[in-house]
Amino acid sequence: MTPANRRDFLTSTMAAAASAAIFSPAVRAQSAAARVVVIGGGFGGATCARALRKADPRLAVTLVEQNRTYVASPMSNAVIAGLREPTEQQFGYDKLAAEGIDLVLTAATAIDPQAHNVTLGATAQNLAYDRLVLSPGIDFRWDAIAGYDEAAAARIPHAFRGGEQIALLRRQIEAMDDGGLVVIAAPVNPARCPPAPYERASLIAHYLKARKPRSKVIVLDAKDSFTMQRLFQNAWAELYPGLVEWVPLSQGGVLASVDPTTRTLATDFDTYEAAVANVIPPQKAGRVAELTGVADRTGWCPVDPVTFESKLQPGIHVIGDGAIAGAMPRSASAAHSQARICADAIVALLAGRTPTAPTLTSSCFSLLAPDYAISQRGTYRPVDDQYTEAEPGIIVSPLSAERAARSAEAKEAAAWYADITAGVFG
Repeated sequence: MTPANRRDFLTSTMAAAASAAIFSPAVRAQSAAARVVVIGGGFGGATCARALRKADPRLAVTLVEQNRTYVASPMSNAVIAGLREPTEQQFGYDKLAAEGIDLVLTAATAIDPQAHNVTLGATAQNLAYDRLVLSPGIDFRWDAIAGYDEAAAARIPHAFRGGEQIALLRRQIEAMDDGGLVVIAAPVNPARCPPAPYERASLIAHYLKARKPRSKVIVLDAKDSFTMQRLFQNAWAELYPGLVEWVPLSQGGVLASVDPTTRTLATDFDTYEAAVANVIPPQKAGRVAELTGVADRTGWCPVDPVTFESKLQPGIHVIGDGAIAGAMPRSASAAHSQARICADAIVALLAGRTPTAPTLTSSCFSLLAPDYAISQRGTYRPVDDQYTEAEPGIIVSPLSAERAARSAEAKEAAAWYADITAGVFG
C-alpha cells in the first residue's frame, strides 16, 4: 500500500561503531544449537527472527540489519500528505534483543553459500550459519529511465523507501505554489505494493484540495490497469473531481526520460513540466539477493512455496518483496505471513521433519482520505509449485459501498497498522 525504507546491503560507508552489534557481539561462540541468520529487519525479517525464537528457543538466531531504526512503508503516503508524522513510521529492535535474538547493526558485504558464511561490514567479521533467511526488500532498476538515477532522486524523489525520501517529497509539496503540477510516474509490475502510487495520488489530492486547490495531480502509468482501479477512479470522481488525472500506457503514460534540473518528465507523446515530480522506477529484489545468487534473470527470487527455500541456493530462504510468490502481492502483510511460514519450515527441516503445505493470507488497505479507505484481502495456497488463490479467494471492497463503510475501513486500516507493527517490533 505505501512505500518506505528498505535495506541497501552493499553500502559500506557506515561508521565503524555501527558495524558492531549494540546488543550482542557480531560473532559469538555458538552452542550446539542450530544457527539461523536473518538478513533484513523489516516486516519479513524481524517477524521471522521472532517466530524462530518462539518456535524453538534453543536456536541461535541472529538478525543482521544495517539501520538502527526501521521506517515502515504502510501509512507512509499519509506522512507525505501531512496526515501523519514521520516518527509514527519509526521502530527499533529493543524487543527483539530482549527475546534473545542477537542483533547485528551492519551491512552484509559478502555471503558464501557453500561455506555457509556471512561477511559483516567494514570489519569483515564472519558469521556462520546453518540456515540463512533473506528479507531483501526491493531495489530499483536505475538504468530503466533515461536521466533518472540515484543522484536524480535527490531532486526528484521516488519516496518508495527511506525516511528522508518520504520527508523530501512532503517538503516539496508543502513548498509548491498553488497552481503547481504534481506528476507521479507509476512503475510496471511486478513492484512492491501495487496500489501505493494511486493511494499517494489520492492523499496528495486531499492535501491540495484543502491547501492548494488550483493545483493538480497527474499519474503517468506504465500499465493499462491497476489494482482496485474502479474503486480508485470512483473515489477520485467523488472526492477530487478535476484534481487527479490518470494517463495509462495506451495513452502515452510510460515515462521515457527525466530532466532532474527542470523537473521535466517526457513520454513518447507528451512533456510535463512539474512543480513536484515523483518517479517510482521499475524494481527488482534488493541487492543482497544478487550478492547471494538467489535472484534469477528477472531480478526476483524463485523459491519453494512450502519452505521459501531458494531454488538457486540450497539452505537459503527468501521472504517478502524479493520472493517470487505467484499470486501473492508484495506487501507488508504478505511478508509477515511468509515469515511465519518460513520460520516453521526451518524448524521442521532442522529437526528432520517434512514441512506441511501452508495457507497464507494478505491484507492491503489503501487510504484515499482520512476517513475513506478501500482494501483487498486474499488467501493463498501452493499449487503446482506456486501460490494461487484459495478459498475464499480475493475479497475487494464493494464498489457501491456507503461512505460509512469507507470510514469503517479507514479505522480498520489504522487498527491493522497498529497491530502489525506492535506484533513485529513491539
